[in-house]
Amino acid sequence: MAEKEVYIPIEGMTCAACANRIEKGLSRLDGVDEATVNFATEKAKVRYDSEKIQPQAFEEKIQHLGYDVIKEKVVFDIGGMTCAACATRIEKKLSRTDGVSSANVNFALENVTVEYDSSQVTSTGLQEAVKKIGYTLHEQESREETADYRDKEIKNQTGKFIFAAILTFPLLWTMVTHFEFTSFLYMPDLFMNPWVQLALATPVQFIAGAQFYKGAYKALRSKSANMDVLISLGTTVAFFYSIFLGYEWHVGGQVGMPELYFEAAAVIITLVILGKLFEVRAKGRTGKAIEKLLDMQAKTARVLRDGEEVEVPIEAVVVGDTFIVRPGEKIPVDGEILKGASALDESMITGESIPVDKRPKDVVIGATINKNGTLTVKATKVGKDTALAQIVKVVEEAQGSKADIQRVADRVSGVFVPIVVLIAIGSFLTWYFLIEPGDIRSALVPLITVLVIACPCALGLATPTSIMAGSGRAAEMGVLFKGGEHLENTRTIQTIVLDKTGTVTKGEPELTDVHVVSGEEENVLALVGGAEKHSEHPLAQAIVHGIKQRHITIPEPEQFSALPGFGVEAQVDGKTLYVGTRKLMKQHNIAVEAVEEKMASLETEGKTAMLIAIDNELAGLVAVADTVKETSKAAIARMKSLGLEVIMLTGDNEKTATAIGNQVGIDRVIAEVVPEQKADEIKKLQLEGKKVAMVGDGMNDAPALAVADIGMAIGTGTDVAIEAADVTLMRGDLQSVADSIQISEKTMRNIKQNLFFAFVYNSAGIPIAAAGLLAPWVAGAAMAFSSVSVVLNALRLQRMRFKKEGDDRAN
Repeated sequence: MAEKEVYIPIEGMTCAACANRIEKGLSRLDGVDEATVNFATEKAKVRYDSEKIQPQAFEEKIQHLGYDVIKEKVVFDIGGMTCAACATRIEKKLSRTDGVSSANVNFALENVTVEYDSSQVTSTGLQEAVKKIGYTLHEQESREETADYRDKEIKNQTGKFIFAAILTFPLLWTMVTHFEFTSFLYMPDLFMNPWVQLALATPVQFIAGAQFYKGAYKALRSKSANMDVLISLGTTVAFFYSIFLGYEWHVGGQVGMPELYFEAAAVIITLVILGKLFEVRAKGRTGKAIEKLLDMQAKTARVLRDGEEVEVPIEAVVVGDTFIVRPGEKIPVDGEILKGASALDESMITGESIPVDKRPKDVVIGATINKNGTLTVKATKVGKDTALAQIVKVVEEAQGSKADIQRVADRVSGVFVPIVVLIAIGSFLTWYFLIEPGDIRSALVPLITVLVIACPCALGLATPTSIMAGSGRAAEMGVLFKGGEHLENTRTIQTIVLDKTGTVTKGEPELTDVHVVSGEEENVLALVGGAEKHSEHPLAQAIVHGIKQRHITIPEPEQFSALPGFGVEAQVDGKTLYVGTRKLMKQHNIAVEAVEEKMASLETEGKTAMLIAIDNELAGLVAVADTVKETSKAAIARMKSLGLEVIMLTGDNEKTATAIGNQVGIDRVIAEVVPEQKADEIKKLQLEGKKVAMVGDGMNDAPALAVADIGMAIGTGTDVAIEAADVTLMRGDLQSVADSIQISEKTMRNIKQNLFFAFVYNSAGIPIAAAGLLAPWVAGAAMAFSSVSVVLNALRLQRMRFKKEGDDRAN
């Protein structure tokens, strides 16, 4: 019996009964000797037999009981990783470490995200575990340091390439002059001398190529294999066999020059280093989206301190500070306007190019640009809480996560290298014993070529580079995917369910119609504005706002009374006004037949109509409605053109919902559904076999967003919306729904292209190499540039643009 003890931090307990329930549940597990839960410290202490049960089972039990285990999450940069096989080994090692729930290595970003229980393992313990298999972990540094590291890596590989290229060129020249069509080229006899070739090839093999030997040693020491093993094996065999041939030639005093392979080994190493250089450069470009987002941020802010403007670094701004933003300047942090009015360019956050008008009490987002007026703003969110910081966090997590399709590629690359080594040995034996019996030279060429051409780098880069480029470009367009799996699955959606208020419509009532039967329209509206001026009802505020937009001066009422359920009564400019329902008019014996038909027509359109009476005589009516967003109709038409079924789900009455549906082209409307029932409606659609996306505001639609196959929160990217959904649509219109579908489709197509190329390249290249139809140096070039071509193909996603129906703009 191997007895162990573990402490597990728990969240979600509300009383001692919760602790007792967890304690009982853990105690009943086979292999648990004793379990005690301390409600005060919120920790469970479990003594168990490690031969019968593992801590992972405790976590599953606690979650099954309705509670959660508190986890630490850390991101490490990885040192010494050279290919996808390395990534798989690191991931396996960490996943098998006690206390680790998940480990996700991103080969393209060269980092690993680990979720672990700090009571079982520490950050240092994770670093030590990986060190044992030959790699290094260091907690992720600042972006500046990461960029410096990338620049150093580029300089390092550039230096190695130049060094290797200078020494390799004479060797390459000797190889080129062997071809009949290049026999006219001059070749100094000195370069043909085996010892001169040895002198040129040795520094390339053991100085420039030292990185491959180090990587191979670490891999083999931990009983695994990676790209370095293949390169080291192939080039070492060629190098030392060439020494043997040179020695044989020297001792035997043979006439002429022997056929050596120094140039093959040197050219392979030089080309692989060049490929690495291109790869490092290209991988840096896939992460540019985050850098572009961060570059948008203002560096300083003009904060009011003791009544004076003081320019301080953005890091020094705290919640509650008041700051000034002049025309043309960036908003430093999220805030609320205290004074001033302006138009703000929010395109860097929402992707929407049209400036948005802002006035006092409106919210502003950090990094957006103030176009004209001077604003006085109160800081409400700073640092990691700002909308921009939340966006960057979501993009980083999406780029670091894995799509399901990547897991398949990871499993393949994990077993690929050992299989390749066996194929290479098999090729050698076949040539040596069957094809060219006893001819070791003929057998060596396919051995070296198979080892070199089969490196699985392209396979490891195929998916993460596409996800990085796709999610980065999506963020620039105002679409945030929470993870690679959501980026992958969004394209499978068949049915889009739209919430009405704030999604299809603006979510704010507006004055839409004015119908006057007695008096001048301007005078009637001025009196109505005075009557509604002090009402707090949203419809009254919409009327007042609409009258102000018509540049009509609104007088102060002498008397005002709100009549709940009926309307308002007021004295304005010596006149008595009633504004409200039919019941209100009937109470005061005011005939409304003259506008009854008009009123019924407006109500059929989903509008709320209010009658106006001045001094006990009917003067007309005004209508208010939650108006449809300008882009909704075109966006819905675009969704339909993509083959999607579009449904509207709303708590509003059937008449209003149908009117809105007809206006925007939605054929199926499910109305009068309370928020709690929306999730049930989604489930009904799923039972019909449909893949459903729910599009809502991320707050009252949270249950439906969670149940849907893909939940999409539409709005301004608040932390609530981001947390509620799988996809956050930063823009305020539905065009982003179609954008997200098309981004997903294009990204998955790109991933499949990459995987197809990587698989076909290896599966086609290996037989050709085994057949002896490929020179080793050609295999080296092909292997080096296969990785680069995969990354460059992924970078095409950064140029994604979509033409929108009914919209001249394209993204």
